[in-house]
Amino acid sequence: MLHKHWETSKTVKQIECVHNDAEKFVVENVLTPGKAYDVKNETDEFYFIIDDSGRIGGFYKDYFNEMN
Repeated sequence: MLHKHWETSKTVKQIECVHNDAEKFVVENVLTPGKAYDVKNETDEFYFIIDDSGRIGGFYKDYFNEMN
């Protein structure tokens, strides 16, 4: 049940959204290009971030660039 505590867990790293043009999914309502987001968890394919709605969401990594 680790996913229940992601909103309050420490940030793993920061990423920047580079686009919100999705083919299948509606992400333009919850991602803003150019905005930095805190990564709370990561898998091979997804970042789990606190999106613009204030909730945890899982998004494909191709929407983001890692920040240094």
